Amino acid sequence: MSTIGIDARFYGSASKGLGRYTQKLVEHLEKIDSENEYFVFLRRENFDEYVPGNKNFKKVLADYPWYSFSEQLLFPKLLACYKLDLMHFPHFNVPILYFRKFVITIHDLILLHFPTKRASTLAPLWYQFKFLAYKLVIYCAVMRSQKIIAVSQFTKNDILTQYPSAKNKLVVTYEACEKTLLKNLQAPEQILEKYGIIKPYLLYVGNAYPHKNLEELIAAFLIVSEKIADLKLVLVGKEDYFYGRIKAQVKKEKIASVIFPGFARDEDLSAIYKQALLYVFPSRYEGFGLPPLEAMDAGVPVVCSDSTCLPEILGDSAFFFKAKEQSAMAEAILKVAEDEKLRKELIAKGHAQVKKYSWEKMAKETLGIYMTKE
Repeated sequence: MSTIGIDARFYGSASKGLGRYTQKLVEHLEKIDSENEYFVFLRRENFDEYVPGNKNFKKVLADYPWYSFSEQLLFPKLLACYKLDLMHFPHFNVPILYFRKFVITIHDLILLHFPTKRASTLAPLWYQFKFLAYKLVIYCAVMRSQKIIAVSQFTKNDILTQYPSAKNKLVVTYEACEKTLLKNLQAPEQILEKYGIIKPYLLYVGNAYPHKNLEELIAAFLIVSEKIADLKLVLVGKEDYFYGRIKAQVKKEKIASVIFPGFARDEDLSAIYKQALLYVFPSRYEGFGLPPLEAMDAGVPVVCSDSTCLPEILGDSAFFFKAKEQSAMAEAILKVAEDEKLRKELIAKGHAQVKKYSWEKMAKETLGIYMTKE
């Protein structure tokens, strides 16, 4: 029996794709592994959200903020108390002072590709210092890890470009979409009313970081709305600095047809997905691309940029456009919105594409990586 630790400080849907990945990894490891002992490290804000369902899984409070000095200095002291045979960090933020064996999951290298002040709330000098610290943490994590889990072939290749010496450590394990979003007893119309959403609408779910390309999406939407009367654009995501900046832009330009519902719970999100005319994903960079798959599972046709991993993950089940071309995005949205037959074809292909991915398969492959003796 091995003693395995999992850094689950991102656990839960509020932490977006990384939180979903961590949550599903823990849930499915509980179902398939009754041999090893696990310690699941959580922050105070998500400590009660995780309730172990396997006697071999124990949760530990590790209330150290991400990317903080306490993460680097105090978290390794806590981990050392448990004498772990292996630690899994589902992100690159591995404490430099942690010296026992560990594996990491790298979802993407967005930080290295978009190192701009525009993507940060920090003062320029402090941002530069923190960016150099991030680079050091990522480098040390890659160099010292036993294995590196990449969530797509694109991400694996991206890591190899930046860190060629990591070649023999890299393993691809795909993520999956949430196929069992909780059922809500409320009528779908009531849920839309609760969030101030009016049909018909285009939908985006996710954060508003600059690489997500939401400013271009809004510009493309304005082109589309000139030809489709009463159409709305719904941007679902937790209120933060970046969403605040987008909202300020929309308010300044007096665009009444863009709706910001804020963060939506899983049981509500399912209904919001299902009633959308289209799901639009304009991102310029992704490591896997979870929201388009969730939209497909909900039976919504997807219009998507052809950037990075997205063609790999979505196959022919999405209608693609060039992310940097505003007119191409608008043209793609119009094409699918006005073609009912095409929408039905995309919905059918989307259901088939979603079946290619499984959280259970991801967990089994990850357990296999844990058990690799080197």
